[in-house]
Amino acid sequence: MRGGTTKQSHQQEIATLPTVVRNDEKNYEVRNTHINIGTGKEISIKNLAELVKEKVGFKGELYFNTEKPDGTMRKLTDVTKLHNLGWHHQIEIEEGVEKMYEWYREAFVK
Repeated sequence: MRGGTTKQSHQQEIATLPTVVRNDEKNYEVRNTHINIGTGKEISIKNLAELVKEKVGFKGELYFNTEKPDGTMRKLTDVTKLHNLGWHHQIEIEEGVEKMYEWYREAFVK
């Protein structure tokens, strides 16, 4: 898969959002608010780091300083508003990480 195709598949998925939001006849879900875009599935920072490690083929060790936690230990995007509007993600996190790494390699690694 070419890098441009990967980037385009992500862009095409996100490009459907304005239509979904615009077609909300009552507009109560989107007025004066933000809308989260994501899978709505929780993943810990550790699991995300291990996923990236696997997808990029990193053979080293990951170290986490549990004595001084900083920031959000868990990531979960509430996509209720989008789901109520009828929009659902099509690319899972595993596939998204893999495709973005492929795109990065094709675009920047010579």
